[in-house]
Amino acid sequence: MDMICIRNGLYDRDGFRLAMDFAITEPGIAAVLGPSGAGKSTLLNVLAGFEALALGTVTLAGADHSHTKPSARPVNFVFQDNNSFAHMTARDNVALGVSPALKLDATAWTQVDAALESVGIAHLKHRKPGDMSGGERQRIALARVLVRQQPILLLDEAFAALGPALRHDMLELVKRIQVERKLTVLMVTHQPEDATLIADQIMFVARGKVQGPMKTDAFFASKDADILAHLGES
Repeated sequence: MDMICIRNGLYDRDGFRLAMDFAITEPGIAAVLGPSGAGKSTLLNVLAGFEALALGTVTLAGADHSHTKPSARPVNFVFQDNNSFAHMTARDNVALGVSPALKLDATAWTQVDAALESVGIAHLKHRKPGDMSGGERQRIALARVLVRQQPILLLDEAFAALGPALRHDMLELVKRIQVERKLTVLMVTHQPEDATLIADQIMFVARGKVQGPMKTDAFFASKDADILAHLGES
C-alpha cells in the first residue's frame, strides 16, 4: 500500500512550478532536504491539503485524497510554531486533537493524559504554552499527534528554533513515536545531521523537482552536483 504517493504531480502558482512523482510504500521516516525556497514546505502543504496541485493525484494511506479537505486527510501536521493556543493549558491543547469543542468523556481524557505522559510533560499539563520552553511546547504538538491517531505525520522544520541538544532529544522522541505507532513521517529540515540521526530515506527538492525517495546512505554518498552543492552549503 502506498502510504504517501503523488503521481504526475505539478504545483503551479505565481510563477513557481514544482514537479513531483514519487511513492513511499512503508512506514518510516523520510527527511525532506533542499535549498531554501526550493519547495520543501510546498510539498508538505500539498499533502496536507493546504495547497492544491494543478495536475496529478495524491494518495495517502492507500486512498485518493487529491481533493479531500485538510481536516479529512489522515495526516497530522506539526509546524515550527507548534500549533498551540496560548490561552489554553497544555492538557486542553492536546485535547483539541480529540474534540475541537473539548467535549471529551472520561476515556478520552485518560488518553490525553497518557499522551502527555508519553512525551514527558504530564507534570506540566496545567501550564499554558507561554510558561513552557520551546521544546515543551513542541511536546504538546507531538502529544496531540498521539491522540489524533493518524498514520501520517508531517513535520515542517518543527525543531528548527531549538538548540542542538534539545533538537536531538526531540528527534529521538519522534523516532520512538514513529516506531511505536508505525507512522509514516515526512520531515522538512535544513540540518542534514537530522536526517542522518533518524531518517530511513531522503526526499531532495531542487530545481523545480522533488527527487526520491532514496536511502539515506545513498543520498549522502551521491555525486549529484545539486546534492553536493546543498550539502556543502549546509
